[in-house]
Amino acid sequence: MRRHGDTGYRLQKALSALGPTVNVTTLRLWRRGSKTPGDASSLRTLERIEARYGLPPGYFRVKLPSTGKAVAGHHLPNLSAPERRRLAWHLPRDFDRLPRAKQQEIVSWVRSVIISGSTDYRRYQAGAARQRFSVRFSSAPGRVREKPISREDRAEDPLGIVAAPYPLNEEMAGLLAFKTATLSARGVQRSGVWGPETASLKAEHLGLLFGALVAAPASEIRGAGVAPHQLTFALLAFPSIWDWYLEWRRAKRGFYTGWEIEMLMLCAALTREGVGWLRQNPQLAERLTPISGLISETEIGEARDNWSAACDRARRHALHRAKELSRIATVHRDPFEPILAILESDSPLNGYRLITEEILRRAPNPRRYPVPAAESCRAFLMLRFGLHLGVRQKNLRQLLVCPRGSMHSSERRLETSKCGELRWNDRGKVWEVFIPASAFKNSGSSYFGRQPFCLALRDLGGLYEQIDIYLNKHRPRLLGAMPDPGTFFVKTVKANSKSAAYDQNTFYEAWRLAIQRYGIFNPYTGRGAVKGLLPHGPHNVRDVLATHVLKQTGSYEQASYAIQDTPETVAKHYGRFLPKDKAALAAQILNKAWENV
Repeated sequence: MRRHGDTGYRLQKALSALGPTVNVTTLRLWRRGSKTPGDASSLRTLERIEARYGLPPGYFRVKLPSTGKAVAGHHLPNLSAPERRRLAWHLPRDFDRLPRAKQQEIVSWVRSVIISGSTDYRRYQAGAARQRFSVRFSSAPGRVREKPISREDRAEDPLGIVAAPYPLNEEMAGLLAFKTATLSARGVQRSGVWGPETASLKAEHLGLLFGALVAAPASEIRGAGVAPHQLTFALLAFPSIWDWYLEWRRAKRGFYTGWEIEMLMLCAALTREGVGWLRQNPQLAERLTPISGLISETEIGEARDNWSAACDRARRHALHRAKELSRIATVHRDPFEPILAILESDSPLNGYRLITEEILRRAPNPRRYPVPAAESCRAFLMLRFGLHLGVRQKNLRQLLVCPRGSMHSSERRLETSKCGELRWNDRGKVWEVFIPASAFKNSGSSYFGRQPFCLALRDLGGLYEQIDIYLNKHRPRLLGAMPDPGTFFVKTVKANSKSAAYDQNTFYEAWRLAIQRYGIFNPYTGRGAVKGLLPHGPHNVRDVLATHVLKQTGSYEQASYAIQDTPETVAKHYGRFLPKDKAALAAQILNKAWENV
């Protein structure tokens, strides 16, 4: 402006003659650096300034700092506000000036590849999510659920979610108390204990079964039309109920999967002699009533007269059906499909590491954009910790933190809480992660031998610097006034936040969001680290580690060390990535015989 003799008013007047533009105050804030252009109209103004002063196109744009925010103000008609916000992250800055056909092409690509993930399973999942059917239990752990109802008529909301009637809710409470109590009650026996995650999962699966039974036959769910007051866990002792559910699942999905086998094994466990919860509660049969086409009055009478025999029939039927389904069950999804572009490379770990480097490259200025900078650092550490540790999502999101100079948590305390801890080792001057064996899903595996998992994190790629910045600046900023849950990773606290701790769903979404913004290469914006990558969750990082070690060493045993598992499991799940490398590894040894010829 000084070089061309322009004042703020003169520049604003010249720009306004070309169309809508910003005001003089905004230009003054841009000159001072206290505000930067961030929406589509502001970027168009920059281009007009470049033209006025004879500067090359994009001269100002490359000087804009990373804000950690999407460009706002794109013209996206007929879209909801949430979808516009999601799409804005992945649209080019000149989106509004592109031809209509090009805009539609970009929006379609972003929707299918980045937002939803263009796999057959993701498309099926998106359609299935719109068909809501479930019975919700207020006694089940996890998310806050609706209050149970005592009336016998149908209590169904517009989404197909039915609140469990009071008697059914009490039965679920009894099952959960039986399977989750530290010690079993007097007079009953059990085999195995459910943790909180397993209990929540089983309650959800049983809720889906009862939801299918209660859904109307004429609805898109095509359920059995059972009245809510007829629902009882005693129905699970009838083979006809299970055969109807299996056929309903097959008709809904088109084939049988491992889901049906797991549900049948749950039936077998509940009706097992001596330790089955259903077998030890014969009074449940008193709530049975005839259901047309499923169970008759005669069958109910026989079950009441000899409950043990009814449970024996149900268990034999469940085991027989599970054996039959194991031969024909189909895997609906390829769990490796979202990351095949990485797994098929020579060095999967290096391919995934590019995502963390992309996060650092695009990190916002923490003084100007403190919250986006904190979220960027958190995403970086999520992926880096996943790559270093190779643990499951549960162990990663529940990882506690002990700052430098603080007393470490005792091993007994961590065993009781079943979670690990990030701590500073003064002797070795390193950050280390300590996780008791009891915190792992496969705690009885031979890998642990009842010994804790302890790994020192080396200071590679600026890891320690990011940890210190996160603990000292970013993490407190993310917490705000919310009580500290003690975990290393915390959510961004907002006005409607109830807790700063991640749960299974929110942690998955945080990881998936990082992959969408930094991992997937976008040909229309030039941003993103890996071509061909699709959205995925934290569990896939274990696939990356196991495959990388397997490709480098050819050893199932060494690959199992990377993910705290057994060589048999690695051979079963990851052997498909080794055959072509087996020949190459053997050739390296055999070719040595020809070196001296």
